[in-house]
Amino acid sequence: MASPTSAASPTAAASPAKTITVISSAFAEGERIPERYTCKGGSERPPLAGSGDVGEAAAFALIVDDPHAPGFTYVHWIAYDIPAATREIPAGDLPADLLQASNSAGGANWTPPCPPSGEHRYRFTVYALKQKIGLLAGTEAGEARRAIEAAAIRTGTLTGLYGNP
Repeated sequence: MASPTSAASPTAAASPAKTITVISSAFAEGERIPERYTCKGGSERPPLAGSGDVGEAAAFALIVDDPHAPGFTYVHWIAYDIPAATREIPAGDLPADLLQASNSAGGANWTPPCPPSGEHRYRFTVYALKQKIGLLAGTEAGEARRAIEAAAIRTGTLTGLYGNP
């Protein structure tokens, strides 16, 4: 509950249970992401919330990516070591202890959807972690993803669409 960097897509090996329900007050599963949360709007982060069985989560992580980017999975945002008591991330301020990894644009922040062509699918995946991953802010996306997946005990995904169908 962050030179262009790509991160491998999650693997099927040792996948954590999918028991977290991820929602946004801005859009529903499979629906279009409103323009205000894209490069053509205000570039804001959409609000997110999670519920469900998180097991003995010590922290949360969030990866937002676009598997339809040309040539690789484009990472828009990686946030990790989110406090275990967090159940939502508003569009505004971030939780104080949250850390962000580098994204595919090279920054440790949110990069809004901005597909060059066609409609793209954006995955907002929340991970319940058995422990904080302890990486420094700005860690490379692939390294952060591997650490998050290794510590994940539960997961859930919200998928939104944006672009020209």
